[in-house]
Amino acid sequence: MSNNKNHKRTRAQESSSAIERMYITMRHLFNRGFYKPMGVSGETLREALLLLRPEIYGSIADEKAELEGLLYVIDRLPQGIEECTYINLTSDEGYGNSHFKPIIPPKRRRNCYRIDNEQMNIEITRGRSEIYDILTHLTFLFVESHKISKRVLINEEGDTIRDWDKLEKAVKTTKKLTQKEREIAITHTANILGRTFNEITEAYPDFSIEGQPERFLHIIYWLGKLAIDEKVQNKKRTITFSPVLRERLGHHIHGEVWADEIKQVLYENNLLERPIHIISANMHSVMNSLFTTATLKTSEAKKDIFEIYKSLSDPSNQSARNKVEKFALQNGMIYIKDTSGTNIDVQIFDTNKIDFSKTKFKYAETEQDKKAVIFVMDYAFGEQAYETLDEFLKPIKVNGKKIHLDVKSISIMGKAGILEGGKGDVMIPSAHIFEGTADNYPFKNELSKNDLVDCGVDVYEGTMITVLGTSLQNKEILKFFKNSTWEVIGLEMEGAHYQKAIQAASKVRGNINEDVKVRYAYYASDNPLETGSTLASGGLGVSGVKPTYVITKKILEQIFNS
Repeated sequence: MSNNKNHKRTRAQESSSAIERMYITMRHLFNRGFYKPMGVSGETLREALLLLRPEIYGSIADEKAELEGLLYVIDRLPQGIEECTYINLTSDEGYGNSHFKPIIPPKRRRNCYRIDNEQMNIEITRGRSEIYDILTHLTFLFVESHKISKRVLINEEGDTIRDWDKLEKAVKTTKKLTQKEREIAITHTANILGRTFNEITEAYPDFSIEGQPERFLHIIYWLGKLAIDEKVQNKKRTITFSPVLRERLGHHIHGEVWADEIKQVLYENNLLERPIHIISANMHSVMNSLFTTATLKTSEAKKDIFEIYKSLSDPSNQSARNKVEKFALQNGMIYIKDTSGTNIDVQIFDTNKIDFSKTKFKYAETEQDKKAVIFVMDYAFGEQAYETLDEFLKPIKVNGKKIHLDVKSISIMGKAGILEGGKGDVMIPSAHIFEGTADNYPFKNELSKNDLVDCGVDVYEGTMITVLGTSLQNKEILKFFKNSTWEVIGLEMEGAHYQKAIQAASKVRGNINEDVKVRYAYYASDNPLETGSTLASGGLGVSGVKPTYVITKKILEQIFNS
């Protein structure tokens, strides 16, 4: 056996080091309180991101602009952020009670406030994962902006090419652009971005929003303008972290308020000492699974149930959705709209009040005080999963008496990236590994591949990795996870954090039953190993409906028959 090893670092090792460096740098910058992304202080972040070249950011390392990655980022940042020189990350510091109108990005639930022409405040209530997410997206945005300035600046005095002058004129016009004027502007923009007229024309409508049809031109202009100001006038964009945010982070402040509010509702409804089954899921699949059948018209009842679920998933079908929700609220569902800042809404189902003859489920007869309470919490974000579940599983004091929640099961369902298979396929994990560490969380999953064979999509069973950020993965790292003895089948952001809270509460702290049943199942939102199948290429659409409801059905069947 030869001991001669090639010690040259692989691309996967380089990428892994780049991710580690990014996270260490982000924590350092957070503790420092501020930094300039395109200055010396932001250099490590930029270099690491360019070395990493994550799949979601496409051609970030090329000279040409990246369009799909830009759309992905813009959808997750507040409208108008491209115009801001100062970006301030804050805690929940009372802006909701001010005249400032909250700006909520379409693909991320976070409150943002435009303070003035130059400043945007972004409220951080979901822990470190949210800070990592925002800083990574902003780094991408600023790298892209400097690509624009590099292509349009002629000299150090700030003179620009003709294409830039034409784009500026189109953006600053107060009149509505005609088709001809728009196409002229697109021609100049394509030249600036190093993209074809056709590529820009296809991407253009994806950026448009109500009241701002020419938003794409607006974004490109302001990104380029602030980058030019940085180069010519040395007016560096600055990211700051408020003192209150730095003081509060990591102390479970929002998670504690969230958990206390829910326990208070359980107490007021005499549900605190009933058997509780926790489900981390969306806010529609459990409710629809339990109550859709009872609210259907006779004509609809003959339809395939998945077709009905698809129609309920359509935002335009609001009246039908309202009908199901109204019926649910009259038959044992309690809805708790979040006010803690976690952005995690909750539904509580008292099965004593559900007429199971009107559902597709059978519930074994049992005493009323032993009937299940189903507690559905909306998706957490990264490390927030640990904060919220850890706080909820703690005992509560009522009139001087300590009450431990009788948690019978915890089920986690959600979206994840798949490494073998395609969008809509299902993954059943047997363990979670935490990226960047050797921490691993094996567990007995009450769900198995055999439980979901009838779901009409492929089902994969194996290890899953909890990543520090989905936007930081590239093919080399993912291939290593898949092909090494870790044999990873998919990646997501919350599994290890949930498991950490479950194991601490059940095995170490004695807050809940040691034999609590655990269920995990994910459906694939993307395959980051396939070009054109990453998250940046668009959402699941209705292809996610069937796996979502098949998983929900199986979880509920196990709860009712346990």
